[in-house]
Formats: sequence, structure tokens, C-alpha cells
Amino acid sequence: MHGFANPARFLRLARWLMPALLVPGLVLSLGALAWGLALAPPDHLMGVTVKILFIHVPCVWLGMAGWSTIAISSIAELVWRHPLAGIAARAAAVPGAVFTALGLITGSIWGRPTWGTWWVWDGRLTSFLILLFLYFGYIALSDAAQRDAGAGGPGAGGAGRVAAIFGLVGAINIPIINRSVVWWNSLHQPPSITMGKSAIDGTYLWPLLIAALGFSLVFGGVVLARMRMLLAEIQTEARLRRKALG
Repeated sequence: MHGFANPARFLRLARWLMPALLVPGLVLSLGALAWGLALAPPDHLMGVTVKILFIHVPCVWLGMAGWSTIAISSIAELVWRHPLAGIAARAAAVPGAVFTALGLITGSIWGRPTWGTWWVWDGRLTSFLILLFLYFGYIALSDAAQRDAGAGGPGAGGAGRVAAIFGLVGAINIPIINRSVVWWNSLHQPPSITMGKSAIDGTYLWPLLIAALGFSLVFGGVVLARMRMLLAEIQTEARLRRKALG
């Protein structure tokens, strides 16, 4: 892993890996959505509204996966001082927040005809809303750390460590989201997919899994694109500082 800590080596890898993720991801996502929306039959209880699961479920998974990426990168930054770890965490924050927001929006749209209400303050929905606020907090902290670093401030390293610690502590919410429908009474249905088995009929399961894979590839491609952008910003700021000092 440390072989990719060199920014130049990473950029060479990301240059071809980014389109290799984005293009298949878009193809799989659009194909799965077309398959699920056009060919999957209406559910006998929820009718056609069930088809929103092909968007809602991948968004929820990636909202949690985004914060898991932040937590893993924060560990690498705090323990091993990996040069790209903080950049990877920052790069995952915005797409993770977008998928979390989409998960909340599509869940509310699904919940209105299914539960008769747009929102309930149960464990799953509340903990997932907290995840969105955690994203906002992390984005604010990491942006502040980057501004301090760009200005050459003496507390830049400490601000970066604060963001990494926040990213690590916020990971406590991920198992709470995952197990909330088991621990507390909820309008939200219990887990439909667990290790080795699924309660979802194959008519819905296969396009759902393909959509999840496609969305995940798109997420990975976007994170790589943002890492390239953040690295370019850092390099530009470094050149400007050298010119100013010269």
C-alpha cells in the first residue's frame, strides 16, 4: 500500500482506473435501473412504489460505505501517516453525503404510500439522518484543516488530526444504522439481505445487486476523480507559496 503513497504514482494509476470504474458503473447502473423499473412486476403489497428500492437501497449502502471509507482512511492517517489517507477521506465525504441525502429522500418518497407518512423518528431513520449531519461536520472540519494547511498555519497538522479523529469516532454510528431495525421497534422493515440468504425475490434481487455494483463503481470513480482534484489543488497552492517566497 505504501508504494501508492507517492502522489505521482497514484496519479498515474488513477488516470486509467477512474474511467475504468465510471464507464462500467454508469452502464451497469442505468441497465439495472431500466431492468428493474421496466421489467420487474409491481409488488402485491406495495405496488409499483417498491421499484424505488433499486435507487434507495444502493444509496443507503453507499452512504454507510462512504463513512466506512472515511474511518479506514482516518486510521491510516493517524497510525501510519499515509500521505494520501487524508485526501482519500476528504474525497469520499462529498459523494458519501450525496448518497446519504438521496437515501433519505428516496426513503421518504417510499415511506409516504407505504407507511402513510413521510417521516418517523425511529432508530433507522434517525441514525441515518445523524449520518448526514456527521458528513456535514466532517466536510467542514476537513475544509478548515485544508485552509490552514494552504495558509501554512502552525495548527494545520492538528486540525487534520481532529478531522481524522472525528471521522473515526463517527464510525460508531454505522453499526447502529445497520442493527437499528433489530434492536428497536420500527416501521422500517427488518434486514432483507443477510449473510448467505435473502428475503427478496430474485425478480427484484438481481437488478438490485447489479444496481448496487454499478453505483459502487461510480462512487469509486468519483472518489478517484476528487482525489486527483484535491492533489492538483495542493500542488497548485505549493507552487504559489514557493513563488511568493521566491
